[in-house]
Formats: sequence, C-alpha cells, structure tokens
Amino acid sequence: MALFFNDRNRRNALAVLSHVRVLPNGYDLIAFILIMTAIVLLIHGGLAMRAPLDQIARHPIELDPMRLPEYALRTTLRMFAAMFASLLFTFVVATLAAKSRRAEMVIIPALDILQSVPVLGFLTFTVTFFTGLFPGQQLGAEGAAIFAIFTSQAWNMAFSFYQSLKTVPRDLDEVSRGFGLSAWQRFWRLEAPFAAPGLIWNMMMSMSGGWFFVVASEAITVGDTTVDLPGIGSWLATAISARDFAAIGWAVLAMAIVIALYDQLLFRPIVAWADRFRAEQGASQEKPRSWVYELARRTRVMKTVTAPFIWVWQRLFLLRLGSVGSRSMAVGATKSTRLADYVWLVVIVALAAWGAVLVVDYLKTTLGFTDVLDALGRGLATLVRVVILIALASLIWVPIGVWIGLRPKVAERVQPLAQFMAAFPANVLFPVAVLAIVATGVSANIWLSPLMILGTQWYILFNVIAGASAIPTDLREAAAVYQIRSWPWWRYVALPAVFPYYVTGAITASGGSWNASIVAEVASWGDAKLEAYGLGSYIANATTAGDFPRVLLGIAVMSLFVTFFNRALWRPLFVFAERRLRLD
Repeated sequence: MALFFNDRNRRNALAVLSHVRVLPNGYDLIAFILIMTAIVLLIHGGLAMRAPLDQIARHPIELDPMRLPEYALRTTLRMFAAMFASLLFTFVVATLAAKSRRAEMVIIPALDILQSVPVLGFLTFTVTFFTGLFPGQQLGAEGAAIFAIFTSQAWNMAFSFYQSLKTVPRDLDEVSRGFGLSAWQRFWRLEAPFAAPGLIWNMMMSMSGGWFFVVASEAITVGDTTVDLPGIGSWLATAISARDFAAIGWAVLAMAIVIALYDQLLFRPIVAWADRFRAEQGASQEKPRSWVYELARRTRVMKTVTAPFIWVWQRLFLLRLGSVGSRSMAVGATKSTRLADYVWLVVIVALAAWGAVLVVDYLKTTLGFTDVLDALGRGLATLVRVVILIALASLIWVPIGVWIGLRPKVAERVQPLAQFMAAFPANVLFPVAVLAIVATGVSANIWLSPLMILGTQWYILFNVIAGASAIPTDLREAAAVYQIRSWPWWRYVALPAVFPYYVTGAITASGGSWNASIVAEVASWGDAKLEAYGLGSYIANATTAGDFPRVLLGIAVMSLFVTFFNRALWRPLFVFAERRLRLD
C-alpha cells in the first residue's frame, strides 16, 4: 500500500512539474543537441584560427574531399564573424545617418565611396596592418580575410536600414510621440521593428555576397605576400589553378550544404519571427514558417532558462533614454540649425578636397597623365557594362520579386535557392567562360560581362521580395475590392510599394557590380587567361603585381565613377521614394 501511494504521489508530482513546464521535453533535447553542436564547432574553429602562421606553409590546401568539412567550417565562421561586425556597424552608422542631418552629410557619401572600393583594394592596404597586429599568427591573416568579407556585407545592410528608418510611416511616428516615448524607446519599439524585415532579407543577401568574394578573401595575393587560408575559397582557387573539375564540383556541393544549413537553422527562423513586425492593420493570410522557430517555441527548459535574459532585454527597451518631443519641435530645430549645416557642409567639402589634393600629388610623383587617361577610359568601359546589366536585371527581377514576395509559401522555397545562386562565385564559371570564349573566338569584352552581374543582381531581387512582402494586407485587399488589376495594379500598388526597396537594392547592386568587375574582367583556367578592357582588370593586375600607385589610381577612379553615378541617379530617386512613396 505504501508503495502504491509513493508511486501515485510520484506521478502526481511529475504531473505538477510537467504542468508548470519544469521538466524537459523532446524539443528541449533537440534544441540542446543543436546548441551544443554549434558551441563545439565554434570552439574548434576559433582555436584553429590561433595557430601559427607558418602552419599554412607546412600544410597547403589539399584537394581531398575529406578536408572539405573543416574548410567549410573555417569559411562559415569567417562569414558570421563579418556578419556580426556588419550588424554592429549597421545599427550604429546607419542609425546615426538617419537621425543626424550633419552625420548624414558625411556618412552617406562615405558609404557611396566605400561600397565602390573593391575587396582587393581593401586587402592591398589591410593585410600588412592585420598581420602586424598578430605577428607570426594566423589570426592576423584571419582578421584581414574577415575584414574583406565585412566590406562585401556591411554597405548593403547599412543602406537598407537607413532607407527603412527614413521611411517609417509618419502616423506611427506621431502616435509614438503622442504616447511620450523617448528616442531610445521609439527606436526599439517602432523604428527597428519596422526596419527588421528589409534588414533580414539584406542580411541573407550580404551573406551570399560574402560567398561571392570568398576566393579573393581567403586566397590572398598582394605583391610578394601570398596566404592561402584554409577554406572553400582557397580550395576553389587551388582547384582552378590545377584545372580540377571534380574538386570544383565538391566545393560547390559543400557551399550548397552550408547555405542550406544556415538557411534552415538561422535565417528561416528569423524571417518567421520578423513577420510580427509587418506594418499593417489587417491580419496576414499567409505567414512564413520554420521548424526551428516552432521547436524553440515548444521547448520548456530552454524557455525557462532564457526567460530572465529576455526580461532584462525587454526592460532595456523601456528605458527613457534620449529626448521626448514632437515632430514640430524637430522641424523648428532643423530650421534654426540650417546655417550650421551649411558650415558643416563646407568643412566636409574642404576636407574632401584636401584629401583629393594629397592623392593627386602622390600620383603625380609616381604616374603620368597617360596613366590617368587609361584608368578613366577603362572606367567608362566598366560603367557601360554596369548600366546595361543593372537595367536588364531590373527588367527581369522586379516582376519576379513582387510575385515571390506576395506569396510567403513560394518565398520559403525560393529563399535557399536564391541564397545559393547569389553566393555562387564567378570563379566557378571561369572554366566554362574561358573554354567557351576560346572555342568560339567571341570577344571577351562582351562575354565576360555577365560574370559581373552574377552575384549582384540578387541585391535587386532580395530587396524587391522584402518590399513586396511588406505590402500591408489591407492595402492588397482594398486593391482587390476595387478590382485594380493588370497595369493599374502595378502602377498604383506594387511599384510604389517596392520602389524604396528597389532603389536600395539597385544602389548596392550597382556598387557591387563595380566591385565584381575585379573578379569578372580577368578570368583564368590553368594557364589560359582572358582579360576584358575595364577598370576591374586594371585594379586586379595592379594588385597582383603589387603596383600600389596604380591600385590607388584605380580605386580613386572607381570611387569617382560610383559616387557620381549615385549622386546623379540613385540619390534623387531615393529622395523621391522617401518623400512621395511612404506608407502614410
């Protein structure tokens, strides 16, 4: 009898513990396995980065498929390290540009210039710096590679966040001010959630953009300095030099597996979570789904353990930091400081002119006028390619992106495929491009050009998908009620809604195409090498030769072209979208 009562009491106790969600369930076990696996891989990869630098020379890249998991881990850790740095940069720099007019005068032109500086341009001047910070260790070369990947991710995310902060609906902003929310509270309760969907899609695009330049980031060759960091990028560079089709196939398969894994385990749960931040009055009919997100919601122990951290995090959002005021006060303050803005602008222009004079003086002592004319002519050739390719990509991907963005179930299926296509390095197609051009005898100046848009066209697609998915359900229902279809629907509903996102995507796609010209205008397959006339091939050859004056000249000319193009076309379109196409 005592045993019966003990068993019954034990069962009752278990039932009570289960009711209060203390005992773990099967979802906790799966979550624990996933978390511990991630921690072990992180520790293993982090320790490998601290190895001596001479170990790279003792253990060169091996084209053995058994080595690919290790290489894939090392590349993935570099990608996520750069992504973390890009997020910090985005939240600080893009927010400052959106909130401060004076900071905006400096930051936005600087971002225009920085996104035009090629990855090889950054590597040329940063390899020595990072290796000097950690002499004799791989950590220096790792820092240079991570920084190079960061430069292929950060600008896109910063432009997206800036665009979203500048286009927050005025009625929501007025309501938040009416409730007396401080600047800190408005940012975390309104502005950051409103910007979240677009930022997340651009995070995925930035990850893919990092893959596109992974060969240049890991197989570092600057003058006499050559470092092949263990990774998929170095594997690809070695396979291309060895003309090993099988090794290239293994690398592409490894990339596909890694992209599918972090899409399922990270980005898809974030997309499902961010659906709550859609700016609409009606309920969404279709919602993105994620098995990892549902797994996290159904855990018991994990939710109990993380509850205190979530409570603290939420309380941070409620701190009354920053000023509380109405928009009219802000407008008045802007009018009263307009003279100071002009003074600040003059200071910026003077500093920029002083920097330009220093660059010109340096180039005059090392190069001649014919070198400048050569670089400008090559810049014009690359500009023509960029304009044509961006126009073609826009005509193709804007309608497709709107169609995908309005269908979350389709977006779920397309998301990993689009990430893989965006991540597909142009170097992988070098064998096909070189062999086809040599066999047919066609012009490399024309048929190497599509390699420039291979990775950057997806900036347009991802941003248009983000814009279409953010169209409020009530707006779509109103268009259906009034039977707005065909061209009127595109003109009055779809295109105005996605236009701010498209401009952001087009700006980054344009800058990315200039950057990709470094990779695309010089294609090699073993001993065979093709070169297109353009600024990209000019910078690539100068970097390989360690010709720093010509590298600097190429970067200066590229920055000049990109900045002029952005100021003449994309910035006016952005201002138009900000003023006329807001969801107010």
